[in-house]
Amino acid sequence: MQEPGAFQSIADPAARSRAIFSEVAKVITHPRCMNCHPAGNHPLQGDDQRDHMPPVWRAETGHFEASCGGCHTTKNTTLRDAASYKSIPGHPRWGFAPLSMAWQNKSVGEICRQLKDVKRNGGRDLAALHEHIAKDDLVAWGWNPGEGRQPAPGSQEAAGRLVQAWIDTGAECPP
Repeated sequence: MQEPGAFQSIADPAARSRAIFSEVAKVITHPRCMNCHPAGNHPLQGDDQRDHMPPVWRAETGHFEASCGGCHTTKNTTLRDAASYKSIPGHPRWGFAPLSMAWQNKSVGEICRQLKDVKRNGGRDLAALHEHIAKDDLVAWGWNPGEGRQPAPGSQEAAGRLVQAWIDTGAECPP
């Protein structure tokens, strides 16, 4: 991932803001993030974003009806037995975003506009959105996903710097 300074040559602040968000989108559209923001009634897993196994369905509340903590414990668990995957991801707050926060099958511009909309982003203003991406320990899992998973590009700190630069340049969205 590029650092915010890489975009200084873009003279127009709105164009610079859109370019910075496009760089942030390399993280947001990565399977580590997209799997937790599915549009369908099933969570996704793996780099190939396949349906979760065992099957889990979205409840009427928009969240998933099963308790994720039954399999996903408080930390990543490396498996010792032969399996098609090498670990089970974990975190004390493991879960998936509600349907109102689904990003799957959306363009980068649509995701950007959704992130700015407090009605569709978990009630976060831009400062809280920055805090979520830059410092939330559940989001940090994307860069420490456990054995057998490709981490999100860059680092959480780099993503936080990009989000702040995007905000500072007007939080413009790509088309």
